[in-house]
Amino acid sequence: MIAATPLSPRTLAGKFVTLEPLEERHHADLLKAAASDPQIWRYISIDPKEGFAGRLPWMIEQNAKGLMITHVVRRNADGQVVGSTSYLAMSPYDAKTEVGFTWYVPGAQGGAVNPECKYLLMKNAFEANFHRVEFKTDVNNAKSRAALTKLGAKEEGILREHMWMGQGYFRTSVYFSVLASEWPEVKAALEHRLSAF
Repeated sequence: MIAATPLSPRTLAGKFVTLEPLEERHHADLLKAAASDPQIWRYISIDPKEGFAGRLPWMIEQNAKGLMITHVVRRNADGQVVGSTSYLAMSPYDAKTEVGFTWYVPGAQGGAVNPECKYLLMKNAFEANFHRVEFKTDVNNAKSRAALTKLGAKEEGILREHMWMGQGYFRTSVYFSVLASEWPEVKAALEHRLSAF
């Protein structure tokens, strides 16, 4: 096995979005975007009373410790911050990482934003010799499950009530992944899909 290169915060630029490593200059725009619709947080663990504002300090701390890399999603067409997405559970030794804690404002859902974000993050990881990129979502989040399947990720299984949600329940999660051997086909399909936008 070729050793994976540890991932580090860096800007990833695409045709539709630019993923910028989280910095203090992004906080106000992120908080504004996060407050645009409470439904964004239906399946993401946050305290409903505090909202994303209560979760942001934790994300800043985790990023500072190198335990996650959060990217702010900026839509290229208008320069607006429309969400964020992160590398989690990074393990260069095992050559795997998770892409998660992903959210977008309603106006950025259902178009090119999510597939290009996932494309840029997977491309970056696989070019660093990672072997596996994984995703997990709430078993009840049909929209997310469909989006991951459409990306070309393979559904692997269900972990029952394994994750406490700030909303007050234990979430059952579905895991998906893309392996390095599958990436060329997934990459080609995503590039074809993005070319249609």
